[in-house]
Amino acid sequence: MARTSRTKDNEPDDAKADGKSTSSPSLGAAKAARLAAEQVAELTSREPIGIVGVEARDGGWRVDIEVIEAARIPSSTDMLATYSADLDADGALLSCRRASRYLRGSNYSNGDGS
Repeated sequence: MARTSRTKDNEPDDAKADGKSTSSPSLGAAKAARLAAEQVAELTSREPIGIVGVEARDGGWRVDIEVIEAARIPSSTDMLATYSADLDADGALLSCRRASRYLRGSNYSNGDGS
């Protein structure tokens, strides 16, 4: 049975001075995605329609959220956008940017021809 060494305050050795673990984010991917979607909705005033990517990064998360930028009739001509949000290990928003904008149903490209 493996033992984890602990400091005198009963914290694992890999805990930082501020109490955050250096090994992995303290919240899971699903919760990070929900938090990011809520914060993107608040910042952009656009309702997220889906999470299109979640990645653990530097002790936090990068979440890609798809939103409707402009609703049109018919809906197959809606303008969509993907926003990338970076969260810290506690779910606080560090950055948010629009990564791409495209018509619904178009061939999505990340800008390098792929």
